[in-house]
Parts: sequence; C-alpha cells; structure tokens
Amino acid sequence: VVKNVLDEIRPQKLTLEIARRLIHKVEQKATQMGVNAVVAVADEGANPIAVECMDDSYIASYDVAFNKAYTVVALKMPTTTLKELAQPGGSLYGIQFTNNGKIIIFGGGEPLTNKDGVILGGLGVSGGTEAQDTALAEYGKKVFESRSF
Repeated sequence: VVKNVLDEIRPQKLTLEIARRLIHKVEQKATQMGVNAVVAVADEGANPIAVECMDDSYIASYDVAFNKAYTVVALKMPTTTLKELAQPGGSLYGIQFTNNGKIIIFGGGEPLTNKDGVILGGLGVSGGTEAQDTALAEYGKKVFESRSF
C-alpha cells in the first residue's frame, strides 16, 4: 500500500500540543516582523484550543484573534475571502452583524484543513496591520500544512 505523503505530514486532528507548537512558530515570525501579536487556534467546532498574547500586545487583539479563528471555521473560508464578500453589494454584506458580532471581515484568519480539505480548526492572528495579520495567518497555515513545527 502506497501512502500519500500528506497523510504523514499534515495532522488529521488539532490537539493542544499542535496548537501550541503552531502558535509558537507564528509568534517567532511575528517577532521577526516586529509585531506583538495575539494568536488563537480554534477546533472544528470553533471552540478555543489555545490563545497566546505576546508581551505588549493590544488588549483588544485577544477578542479579534479568537473571533478570526471562529469566523474561518464558522464560514469555512479565510477572512480575506470573507472581506470581499462582505463589502457593500456583496453576497454576504452585513454578515459581521450576525453571530453576536463574532464575525470578522478583515484579514488574519485562516482555516486549518486536513489532506482532504476538511476543516480541522481555525487560526486567528491580531496585533499588527491587516497586511501583517494576514501574512502571519497565511504563514501559520503553511506551517500547519507542511507540519514544519
């Protein structure tokens, strides 16, 4: 039996250990970028697995990071994709006012999937500019997919 390489590389379940290791890698990248980030990982039900706040991160970034992780699981798409759909005239315009205000419509959230594209959880990053948060979340997704943590 020949195994798919991704079967061995990409995790099939998000655990606390995986979440912590992923967060650590994102924090290392944030440090290189000069960003004091809050990094959150949610499970497949959008419940928190782990959230870490780097020293001197913004207090407000805690809710934003977790809600980005929630959003990508709840809507099965990166927050950058949702941003486009939620603009005036977009098919999801106004969605940020649903779900008790937990939906975030700007960059910094990425779904974490298994080899078959099934969402295992979500990653949310907040603390920098939208471009920085987006870059950090995209980096975290790549780290998760390559299991280089």
